Amino acid sequence: MVPTDRIFVALDTTETARAVGLARDLVGKVGGAKVGKEYFTANGPDGVRAVASVGMPVFIDLKWHDIPNTVAGAVRASLPLKPAFVNVHASGGAAMLQAAVAAAAEAGEQRPLVLAVTVLTSLDDEDLRATGINGSASDQVLRLAKLAQDNGIDGVVCSAREIDVLREACGPQFRLMVPGIRPAWTLSADQKRVMTPAEAVERGADYLVIGRPITGADDPAVAAGRIAEELGA
Repeated sequence: MVPTDRIFVALDTTETARAVGLARDLVGKVGGAKVGKEYFTANGPDGVRAVASVGMPVFIDLKWHDIPNTVAGAVRASLPLKPAFVNVHASGGAAMLQAAVAAAAEAGEQRPLVLAVTVLTSLDDEDLRATGINGSASDQVLRLAKLAQDNGIDGVVCSAREIDVLREACGPQFRLMVPGIRPAWTLSADQKRVMTPAEAVERGADYLVIGRPITGADDPAVAAGRIAEELGA
């Protein structure tokens, strides 16, 4: 995989024009775009189509978590948009995970890869304890990742600091989509478990979700190119 293909830029905006403009500037410089709840709530499927129309693979990051039939319906409803990735919460349980995978398979060869969210990168051990989950964030990530893999999920969204244990437990074919990535030349903001792009890939990350270091730069294309250079070094 070439370095640029690993980068998914997070388009965290409510403005279609800005999202499309960023996507257009970054075509060929990143592997795809991630659109999340903020953008999707403001713009819906038409907003996704607008981003995809510039030739950018799209990761629809809505983290579905509901009863199996509802999640299957949501995945099925996304298929006309031809996303590269969709995701669900692993904590939704085995039946929900299986339903998501089965719905995605209805797209045949064009099916999106289904990822599972394990532990949000804004949470640390203390945060998890406050929700009644004992043990470390790493333990919870591993538990949920194995549940996801056992039920047909293609990979997980995880912190860079869990890459090593997930690679050992889940093998080389299990995709790891890693947010919380900050180049060394930027500051970490609200995300507590962070790592540089080169460090994450060296450990075994497949894809990196990078937002503000690219979208907040004076020249997003230059910033993306700088990250790709670091990955290729």
